[in-house]
Amino acid sequence: MAAYNLEEQEKIDGLKSWWATHGNTVIIMVTTVIAAIVGTQAWNYYQKQQAQQAADLFVVLQQQVEKGSDPGKINDAAHLLTEGFPASGYASRAALIAAQVNVNAGDSQTAKSKLQWVLDMSKEPELKDIARLRLAGILLDEKKYEEALSLLNAQHGKSFDGLYADLKGDILTASGKITEARIAYQQAIDKLSGGRSVYQNIVQMKLDALRENKQ
Repeated sequence: MAAYNLEEQEKIDGLKSWWATHGNTVIIMVTTVIAAIVGTQAWNYYQKQQAQQAADLFVVLQQQVEKGSDPGKINDAAHLLTEGFPASGYASRAALIAAQVNVNAGDSQTAKSKLQWVLDMSKEPELKDIARLRLAGILLDEKKYEEALSLLNAQHGKSFDGLYADLKGDILTASGKITEARIAYQQAIDKLSGGRSVYQNIVQMKLDALRENKQ
């Protein structure tokens, strides 16, 4: 055993005394720091794995759409994303795609449920604006005019002003509110950007047709 002089022995004894008092605290602190580092790394790895799985599922859904698969298969893929990875951006996009597939297949109820999911769960305002617009279009087809207008009256991004006003015009026209429809179409023309685009010309044709209507 090594021999220490008096000064060294006093230092050692002091260290032993300090460790006896504070040793457990130090161990806990070090252990906590190590656990935090390991936990952060594990969480980052988990997040990365989740994102990759969501991306893989989204690719599968896109492939099903491109092949013209049965809507049921596309709905299944979308369901896996919305249920398993609801926080991912892929989930909302999958729901929008599935909704359109169901509209094309004549299944408006399933389409509406997908669009409502986007409205309830998406964290991206632009995707919610798209979902609201499409859902209002379905409600127009179902002649649920007040519900459709209520959706379009919700706050939305300025880039959607023209599209929302145009659809409002369609709904008001269908419900016989011609004067209000004219106003909505004019607002759509004013809000649509890009000069005299093809879309603006279409809206202008709708407005011109109403001007011939004396209601």
